Amino acid sequence: MTTFARVQELRQLLNRASYEYYVLDQPQLDDSIYDRLYRELQDLETEHPEWITPDSPTQRVGDQPSSAFTSVKHNIALYSLENAFNNADLDKWQERWQRVEDGLPATYICELKIDGNAMALTYENGILVRGATRGDGITGEDITSNVRTIRSIPLKLNLENPPPIVEVRGEAFLPNHMFDRINAQREAAGEEKFKNPRNAAAGTLRQLDSRKVADRQLDFFAYTVHFPNTDLTTVNSQWTSLEWLQTAGFRVNPNREQCKDLQSVQQYCEKWNTDRHDLPYMTDGVVIKVNEFSIQDKLGFTNKFPRWAIAYKYPAEEVPTLLNSITIQVGRTGAITPVAELAPVELAGTTVARATLHNADRLAELDLHIGDTVIVRKAGEIIPEVVMVLPELRPKNAVRCALPTECPECNSKLVRPEGEAVTRCVNASCPAILRGGLQHWVSRGAMDINSVGEKLIVQLLNATMVSSIADLYDLTPEKVMELDRTGQKSAEKVVKAIEASKTQPWSRVLYGLGIRLVGSSNAQILSESFPTVELLAAAEAEQISSIFGIGDEIARSVVQWFQTDSNLALIERLRSAGLQLKGEGKPLETAVTAITGKIFVVTGTLPTLKRDEAKDMIRKAGGKVTDSVSKKTDFVVVGEDAGSKLEKARSLNITTLSEAEFLELLF
Repeated sequence: MTTFARVQELRQLLNRASYEYYVLDQPQLDDSIYDRLYRELQDLETEHPEWITPDSPTQRVGDQPSSAFTSVKHNIALYSLENAFNNADLDKWQERWQRVEDGLPATYICELKIDGNAMALTYENGILVRGATRGDGITGEDITSNVRTIRSIPLKLNLENPPPIVEVRGEAFLPNHMFDRINAQREAAGEEKFKNPRNAAAGTLRQLDSRKVADRQLDFFAYTVHFPNTDLTTVNSQWTSLEWLQTAGFRVNPNREQCKDLQSVQQYCEKWNTDRHDLPYMTDGVVIKVNEFSIQDKLGFTNKFPRWAIAYKYPAEEVPTLLNSITIQVGRTGAITPVAELAPVELAGTTVARATLHNADRLAELDLHIGDTVIVRKAGEIIPEVVMVLPELRPKNAVRCALPTECPECNSKLVRPEGEAVTRCVNASCPAILRGGLQHWVSRGAMDINSVGEKLIVQLLNATMVSSIADLYDLTPEKVMELDRTGQKSAEKVVKAIEASKTQPWSRVLYGLGIRLVGSSNAQILSESFPTVELLAAAEAEQISSIFGIGDEIARSVVQWFQTDSNLALIERLRSAGLQLKGEGKPLETAVTAITGKIFVVTGTLPTLKRDEAKDMIRKAGGKVTDSVSKKTDFVVVGEDAGSKLEKARSLNITTLSEAEFLELLF
């Protein structure tokens, strides 16, 4: 796999994980693995800033909130924290902030990082008026009615003369004993158990019935406070802010500690790596902050993180278990993935019974045998994964594991293309490929046909009613009613939902086609550059790969897809069915401007434009945007408080532009 292909893969994994976590509330990727993948992507983009695209997870603070609650804009943004995973990372963090403000004497505050859900509370004249989720850091969800049920959150501040407005930030969490009680109740009721306390807390906070929230007895630790338009000189540090919060009636974590230097911080982190297992709640690290607000103000923020704080994350847990068998999964692209079926084991708050083995090379590298004792951890590209085998514990006459030579779904001969790690079934009529393609087409990110689920797709395939996505649009209520346990109303609902999908834009249709390596973000980029299916089908690989964010492998994959006769026939059937195969973008060959291909960095506060607006204008005009200044940067658009990026631009003799100069160049 090329380095750029790895970047694309990381973005898809991280974007999918964020969507599952923040929107669906069904997290599939462990936090420690997300952090590892995020860091790998960050490092690759630092090495290759020309590959940075607006859809990269590194280019935004968080993810969109669910639409189940009213969206509200935070009065003060909730920034995420940069992560550290060892003492060396802490040393580098200290070196970085001290370069910004060299010689400033500082102490640190260490607080346990609670494994819960961040919230923003607003008090007016001492009365709680709003509670909101973090959301994307700028906009969250108004869950005030649920927040009021948390008894550790005061409805009225315990102060005689409270400030006019107070913004309190903290973490809502589910104590371990409540988590165990809730899961026992759900198991008894035949419901799926929550994966971990954080997942349970997130699901609880988003309950529409606040009585259910009250029954689950969430708890809350406050960790910071803001006083808009009020200057309280007595609250001049993180430590005094925690004391103020405690006086005002909030719970603050009792295990906080003031540290005189970084060595003391590292000792605190080491202590709680062991002692955290005895706590009545889950914690996955330590939050470290420069104590003095005066220094915090001087250090300020990057576009994603405060410079004066960092989260020290504890390493993923590893546990031994037994390998019972190997099963084979066939993906929608025909990719063959071996999966380890394990003796169930508790790992970082979840029960693990299966783990990916990736491909034939990984299978051979591990030298797995049925009955082996294996080490599993929540780390790697897909979680959980088998990281090593203990051959000394292998049973006698154990059978060695290997990939089959034939597809388990259709018995076709499996193929491993030269130069690729993935073994594939290349039979286009393979039931697994058909099933996966249909599931992808109806998924929320593609055509969003929510009335057609996996169970119905299997029924349709078994009844030979569909053999491609185009066949969905030939279904009638009468046909669907022929399926078992499908009444008229259900059948009409299915057909109506399929009909409604015809209004989905060209970008979603393109994504839904399931072209290898083309994710939802790439589909959006391609649909803007090639606003009709005819333009994309006629494009050459060099033309496609010239688009910022679209590399050679994706380009070749797109060209190959449109060179296949059966795929062209599919497009014609979709056209006849009335789907949207064109959009509103400009064709690539006509979208040439004075800044086409130029690399921009936008920094500081612009007089009239928001930074995101300026970046969007650059992209629409054919330019490229990155967040770091390098020798490859052509222009730096500079606003007030530009900071280190302006200094670096000057040192590299890169052209800087004011907002007015930028607009003149653009128009």
